[in-house]
Amino acid sequence: MQITSVGHAGFHIQTAAGSILCDPWVNPAYFASWIPFPDNTELDWKALGDCDYLYVSHLHRDHFDEQNLLDNVNKDATVLLPDYPVPDLRRELEALGFHTFVETTDSTKHTVSGPKGDLDIMIIALRAPADGPIGDSGLIVDDGETVCFNMNDARPVDLDVIDEQFGRVDVHLLQYSGAIWYPMVYDIPRKSKANFAIQKRQRGMDRARSYIEQVGATWVVPSAGPPMFLDDDLFALNDFNTGSDADKASIFPDQAEFLEQMRTHGTDDGVKHRGLMMVSGSVADFAGAELGSIEHPYPPESVFGENKQAYLESMKEKFAPIIAAQKATWAAAEGPSLLEPLRETFEPIMKQSDLICDGIGYPVGLVIGDETYVLDFPKRTVRMREDGDGKYRYGFRIAPELIRTVLRDDEPDWVNTIFLSTRFTTWRIGGYNEYLYTFFKCLTDERIAYADGWFSEAHDDSSSIELDGWEIQRRCPHLKADLSKFGVVEGEKLTCNLHGWQWDLASGRCLTSKGHELRSQRVES
Repeated sequence: MQITSVGHAGFHIQTAAGSILCDPWVNPAYFASWIPFPDNTELDWKALGDCDYLYVSHLHRDHFDEQNLLDNVNKDATVLLPDYPVPDLRRELEALGFHTFVETTDSTKHTVSGPKGDLDIMIIALRAPADGPIGDSGLIVDDGETVCFNMNDARPVDLDVIDEQFGRVDVHLLQYSGAIWYPMVYDIPRKSKANFAIQKRQRGMDRARSYIEQVGATWVVPSAGPPMFLDDDLFALNDFNTGSDADKASIFPDQAEFLEQMRTHGTDDGVKHRGLMMVSGSVADFAGAELGSIEHPYPPESVFGENKQAYLESMKEKFAPIIAAQKATWAAAEGPSLLEPLRETFEPIMKQSDLICDGIGYPVGLVIGDETYVLDFPKRTVRMREDGDGKYRYGFRIAPELIRTVLRDDEPDWVNTIFLSTRFTTWRIGGYNEYLYTFFKCLTDERIAYADGWFSEAHDDSSSIELDGWEIQRRCPHLKADLSKFGVVEGEKLTCNLHGWQWDLASGRCLTSKGHELRSQRVES
């Protein structure tokens, strides 16, 4: 099996039975905020796109690059389709001209047959509203000699299924640096923001190391790492590897830092687990667990460590005209009142989603230019700010050109457009509200119906585990992760390392968001 990194979470997997192109992202995403690191624009995308199979893990724009798929990828390629509850991914790919699909069943091994032979694959599909825009996934490929698990952004809760159906994993392509806007955009004191960022950064790497231990692959390739932020307004979000406090407060560690974390924490012992650096264009040949060779297009150290800031500065100059061209496609900032367009977008969704609106539970402020609009979730209406409103528990300040653009484009997911761009600021009083961000992801009838139904189902609370002197339910109340694998107890506080959510064990109260109570009690000694 030959694996070529094509940037970020993208890989080209060559087997005797055919080639698979995975998540081929090259064009700036999220309002020109995110650009693949290291640069991958010099790759031969026409050659990479002449593939037998295409796998797009989910609809995030750093995985689903519409322009690259349209311009460079063979439309006769067979699409390996995750088993998602809402068919948005298939529809988007069909609109680009793809016409042959293998509809997989979640966490089930399939044999795909082509003119070059048979290939065993499995796609683990995550279906919670918090996963992508209604879905995220990971791909396992077995060519009869080498087993590769391309996990990209997915956070599976049950990995035993891989061992049961494949027996082992030789190569693990692993995301370790999250896609999030917290805490950078929050209106909080600078020192608090830095402390929260350091915690967030470390939790992400701790979670990735937990996955390494559970999967048990011989080779681990850190991927789906940080983008480059090359716009002047966002450049400070990069981690420049200078060792400064500012770097530590960036939530985006790079591949070199994660490989060092693996060595420090024993998940790279040189025998059982081995970290492997791959940059855009790196090619590695595997025979089972054996690495035959690896070739890089340039010395990887030339873009990391003490060379990283100079590299990012050069990329900033290279991409300036590309970013400017994307900005020119945005809607104008000036225009008529946004009240009616916001009503037309949000009120029908509010009226279909009682559980989610009640879960939000309060009006939310939306400051757009000089106007403040109110998403009044208890009343299921959108209105202008009123004198008696006071300070909103949650609020967003967003430039009008961004709002007008997503309204113009009938965008169904503001989380994976505006929010991931980090081109906004926000504040909140109290904990994170998962229902609110779920609402912003689900601005279609199908999505909101699925999300409302998902939240209405009772979570599995039947089995228990004992963890550091506490008896607790086995499945996390948030997204059903197995707490025997992801749970960490410190005193009377439980943290689920899958997403970093926390609970007070004495009361069962969720410390991260409203609701999601945990069943727990101290074990009698």
